[in-house]
Amino acid sequence: MEMKNIPFGTTTWSEIVPTEHKGETGMALWRTQQFDNIRVRMVEYSAGYLADHWCKKGHILLCLEGELQTELADGRKFTLTPGVSYQVADNAEPHRSYTPNGVKLFIVD
Repeated sequence: MEMKNIPFGTTTWSEIVPTEHKGETGMALWRTQQFDNIRVRMVEYSAGYLADHWCKKGHILLCLEGELQTELADGRKFTLTPGVSYQVADNAEPHRSYTPNGVKLFIVD
């Protein structure tokens, strides 16, 4: 990833209007900033959220609050808690996420 054309700035995430994205169950609220070809998001999943697809996009994801369970297409499962992150490349390992009680994430992709 090359970071270019991004002047220094700050983001007050609470001022970004969220967009709603439905999962197979539950929903996600995304607060999104786009910096050239890099998308940065503060995402909140509702309790019981299950992604409606296997994602092939690469991410760097940090759990801020709650618990996130991520399953890879090969059957491996990982649990993120506050302060734990994962990273995966584009088209590397399809993954989908679930949260039993809700979660807040910071995502760069």
